[in-house]
Amino acid sequence: MKRKVFGKVAVVCAAMALCGVMAACSGKKTEGDGSESSASASASSAENGSGTNVPVRTYVKDMDLDKYISLKDYEAFRVAADEIVVSQEEWDQLVDEVYLNTFPAELGVKDRAVESGDTVNIDYEGKKDGVAFDGGTAKAQNLTIGSHSFIDGFEDGLIGVMPGETVDLNLTFPESYHSQELAGQAVVFTVTVNYIIPEEKMDEAVKGFVEEVNSVEDLRQYVYDYLYNVAEMDQQEEYEEKILDAFVEQYCEFKELPENWIEYYKATVNNNLVTYALQSATDPETLTQTYYGKGLQEFLADYAETAVRRELAMQCVAKKEGLTLEDETVLNEALEEIAGQYGAASVDEFLSGNSMTKEDFRQDYAYELALSRIVEIAKQK
Repeated sequence: MKRKVFGKVAVVCAAMALCGVMAACSGKKTEGDGSESSASASASSAENGSGTNVPVRTYVKDMDLDKYISLKDYEAFRVAADEIVVSQEEWDQLVDEVYLNTFPAELGVKDRAVESGDTVNIDYEGKKDGVAFDGGTAKAQNLTIGSHSFIDGFEDGLIGVMPGETVDLNLTFPESYHSQELAGQAVVFTVTVNYIIPEEKMDEAVKGFVEEVNSVEDLRQYVYDYLYNVAEMDQQEEYEEKILDAFVEQYCEFKELPENWIEYYKATVNNNLVTYALQSATDPETLTQTYYGKGLQEFLADYAETAVRRELAMQCVAKKEGLTLEDETVLNEALEEIAGQYGAASVDEFLSGNSMTKEDFRQDYAYELALSRIVEIAKQK
């Protein structure tokens, strides 16, 4: 498994969901403690929602962590993991989707007409004034008659049609249809019914779907295992967030927060918000108000404070546990391993491709090692 080198910047799960994957080093950085002008520029830029260069952050090796944080003894730290549950509804739904979407045409029913409630496989083409319109054509589409998945008249128009037959359906899109071009417009759908999918699932229909599936029950188990693995990965991320929050709250005493780091995290997430906003044809202020009920400045302040507290906590643990990678040989070996895992041809390519310096990597890697250690402790019975 690849170690999550860049996990620490996305310290707020909600921000990750909104902004996508955030690289830990979204701006070019060099060693040093940053300048007041850099911090001021980033703060000013955050105020108006525009992107900015990320200010240089002070590296842990140049800091006295004791000035900012003290740790309580945490060997007794425990956090129970939530039970992994696969929803019965989600399980049944995915089994149905996989079964229908992989159903072999040769097993379809072709000796009777379509009835209400049937699931049919169809080809169709929609035309307005004799010209095919966007989104109105599909082949091998599954449709359950009576599901109201299509506009009024489409599904009812297929009742009584024999597989292999083609019919023209003269229909009208509703006035409220989302496409202004089609709303209220008369169209013709030319539809061919290919076959009817039997209501009862057949073992023959799933054989060969994947090597280990030879029956419907095998398919159900395969889908369950898939959903369980997805839920397990999601739970692991949520569990680590839960552990971080509990650890910071219970075992850390903060004396002050480094302003340089606050500005660094504000600028990092602000840049990602700006990028996402441009892609979504909106602005950062609207995004944070919509998703979090907070103005941009409040969101950035909350995000940065949470990030800095977690960063200080994990760097303090890394120092205490001897996980700071001070040995250059160990650091280089770790860099080579991670660069290889990410498909980089060299360490330099890996670092430059992620806008990182070796010191960035050292600090970020120490964070991940410390988090792994805290998770290990928290999991103990």
